[in-house]
Amino acid sequence: MNFMKNLFSIIMLAAGLSASAAEIASPDGMLRLTVDLDPQGAPFYSVAYKGAPLVENSRLGLTADETSFNDGFRIASVDTLTVDRTWQPVWGEYSEVRDHFREMAVNLVADNPERALTLRFRVFDDGLGFRYELPAQSKNNYLTLRGEATEFNFADDHTLFCIPGDYDTDEYLWSETTFSNLPEALGNYRKHSEAQRTGGTVIQTPMLIKTKGEHPVYVNIHEAALVGYPAMLLDVDTEGFDMKASLVPDRLGVSGYLQLPFSTPWRTLIVSDDARDILASQLIYNLNEPCKIEDTSWIKPMKFMGVWWEMFTGNVKTWAYSDDYLAKPGVTDYSSLRSNGRHPANTENVKKYIDFASAHGIDAVLVEGWNEGWEDWASYRKNRQFLFDKAYPDFDVEQLREYAKAKGVKLVMHHETAANAADYALQLDRAFQFMKDNNYDAVKTGYVGAVIPRSEHHTSQWMVDHVLDVAKRAADYHIMVDSHEAPRPTGLARTWPNWLAQESARGGEFESFGGNPPSHTCMLPFTRLKGGPMDYTPGLFQGDLSYYGEGKTSKAGTTLARQLALYLTMPSPMQMACDLPENYERFADAFRFIEDVPVDWSDSRYLEAEPNRYITVARKDKNSDDWYVGAITDDQRRTALIDFSFLPKGAKYEATIYEDAPDADYRTNPQAYRIRTVKVTDKTRLKQPLAPGGGVAIRVVPLK
Repeated sequence: MNFMKNLFSIIMLAAGLSASAAEIASPDGMLRLTVDLDPQGAPFYSVAYKGAPLVENSRLGLTADETSFNDGFRIASVDTLTVDRTWQPVWGEYSEVRDHFREMAVNLVADNPERALTLRFRVFDDGLGFRYELPAQSKNNYLTLRGEATEFNFADDHTLFCIPGDYDTDEYLWSETTFSNLPEALGNYRKHSEAQRTGGTVIQTPMLIKTKGEHPVYVNIHEAALVGYPAMLLDVDTEGFDMKASLVPDRLGVSGYLQLPFSTPWRTLIVSDDARDILASQLIYNLNEPCKIEDTSWIKPMKFMGVWWEMFTGNVKTWAYSDDYLAKPGVTDYSSLRSNGRHPANTENVKKYIDFASAHGIDAVLVEGWNEGWEDWASYRKNRQFLFDKAYPDFDVEQLREYAKAKGVKLVMHHETAANAADYALQLDRAFQFMKDNNYDAVKTGYVGAVIPRSEHHTSQWMVDHVLDVAKRAADYHIMVDSHEAPRPTGLARTWPNWLAQESARGGEFESFGGNPPSHTCMLPFTRLKGGPMDYTPGLFQGDLSYYGEGKTSKAGTTLARQLALYLTMPSPMQMACDLPENYERFADAFRFIEDVPVDWSDSRYLEAEPNRYITVARKDKNSDDWYVGAITDDQRRTALIDFSFLPKGAKYEATIYEDAPDADYRTNPQAYRIRTVKVTDKTRLKQPLAPGGGVAIRVVPLK
């Protein structure tokens, strides 16, 4: 491939840009995009940043069984426009987002065979997006999609921050590597990933590139508005420093079935020479359609806790109600089964969570394992059916509904499907009506396992459509959604803001499976979170699972103070306080920060950032004049410089600082913290020590 790339470059250099080449620059002129055709009529593009080449000549196009949209084209016309507007998110990091770009639509036509294709580009100050628009053709309006010719070609052996490409999971740790060293970095994953086994070196999006040189440029590559189409992976040429779009197929090898007219998702590049701009960018949201829910008053960001973590702490408690499922296959009457006595989703235990949430201002309580079906899953039967309107005998739906209501607490429904998405689709209306009848207005969905229909993957076209349909149907019932094991988010929460959060990455639950290194949460905001907020489940105070004496010895890669900082560095409108109530009672003064911290913001300022190393951010509460600051570091001790110049000039504030103690270390002394208060103004510059794997969380309140 490297030879072909060089040959392509030589041909284009010799030919020069054609007379029909189209160019457009970002509003500030720093990014410049060029689109042209090679001598065979194949479209390609290139990108320059601040006058220097960034993305070299890279091909564009689509391939289907019925026809190809790769070559034979001529440019029929070019349309341009400039847009500068603002919009107000229902929730998010900002109360107002500017959507400022220059757009260029390159309209292509071909005669033999007759085809039409529009390449639409939008260039922002912080990056660009492009998509393929297929108008109705004179024939072949039903396409069996096989792939894209889309390339992202670079000129040097840059640093990559990435995870392995996979059709069914995103739950990997991040590699910091280079193009040339990528095969070695991904080598351990090849046996786990079907995408890797099919050949090539495949990585997931979102991913991040840091270019070589004295003044590096950061490039996040992902996609926006993934609708009716498979998710995109990247097939990497490690010698030529190139990447090509690789679409997730179904198990028949088909990437998608398209009916024209059709527009693909946007391919996105967020670009800056300042890492903080990558974190602040709203480009992917800007490329999604505006909100389609007319009345959003029922959509409420929330903090919640739940009957969840106690099933991860050891080998004792279980989601299933009974252990009799092996002796009684096909049981339909759960009252005939004996309780195993290890089932936490029972009425009295849930009441304890409700009491704690009510006493501490936590909005809601999630309960996992409340419904019939977990025995069926545990016995590995082929159909794996859960019932979403049938509670176990020890879970009194009506009593808990009234108890939670009296305490001013909401209950969050859990719909684990064991990846039987086909059956879940059939139950949706009945399940959502059951929720509304019992005062549930939020659901956590799950798709653990091999997908049913068995022809599909977690990120193939069918599943992409399914999870979006769940969000749309939930909106009809005024239900908010937190989806796990779903396709990676692509900014669709702007269009459907009841889709509050997703997992779609290696989350906090892995602290019970060997732990996450501190660098992991220094990487996720640069990558996974660019598509939308994550239900990472922060707030873990007891990270050494040997504490419980239940057979697990896993240790979390974090200090306690860092867990507080994650509420700022991993923003989400649906944030969990993941630990057990008794652990919060042990550290009640630290838990005060979780009680206070908002989950919805009017402004955000990224103060320091370097991928895989550290992040410092300040955020303003949407409903008060309070500011909050969070900082985290990797496994190295460092000093964060917190510049309070974001505060109003002349105003005085009191800052309550939840920090690592001097002897704190995520490996040896993770629960060492202290709390202190200082007075700050816009002129304050705070040098804040962070322990290895540590962090700091600060509440900044105006002095009256």
